[in-house]
Amino acid sequence: MQPIVAVVGLAGSGKSELAGLFESRGWTRVRFGDVTEDEVVARGLAVNEANERAVREELRRKHGMAAYALLNLPRIDKALAKGPVVCDGMYSWEEYLLLRKHFGGRFTVLNVQTSPATRYARLRGRAIRPLTAAEAESRDHAEIEILHKAGPIAMADHTIVNEGGMDELKRAFEALYPRLSGVNA
Repeated sequence: MQPIVAVVGLAGSGKSELAGLFESRGWTRVRFGDVTEDEVVARGLAVNEANERAVREELRRKHGMAAYALLNLPRIDKALAKGPVVCDGMYSWEEYLLLRKHFGGRFTVLNVQTSPATRYARLRGRAIRPLTAAEAESRDHAEIEILHKAGPIAMADHTIVNEGGMDELKRAFEALYPRLSGVNA
């Protein structure tokens, strides 16, 4: 059976960079946020934060807090038929519970832990949708309190600390990769 790894962490921690490292090893990346973007485009709306937020909230009202795991299950199952999968964007405790139940022991959660100061500096310097420190802190609170994001982080099977640059993240990934992929070191 192919492994499935969900990368979790707060904004600016390095989740997408880490998912990209899996992808560079031949894993299929399932980006949960694609559901939102696809729906925004299907409705003929501009892809922007306001429209994305409205669609996200509507999908969660309709499908519950596990909405993104539920809506991505067909994509994950299809990808797993071909090889290992990395999930980029699993947020809620409910998504965690659904995926853990569906995939059992082959489902692993990898937390990318980064201090608020480091994350806020990264978010401030982002080319796309940069955030001020106040905006980043507000987003943290919303993700923890409203999206239930702390549960998957707390229950992660593995944690990588990402306080340095990309080279440090790559070294941490390489050290952990054999355990995540099922390859003997």
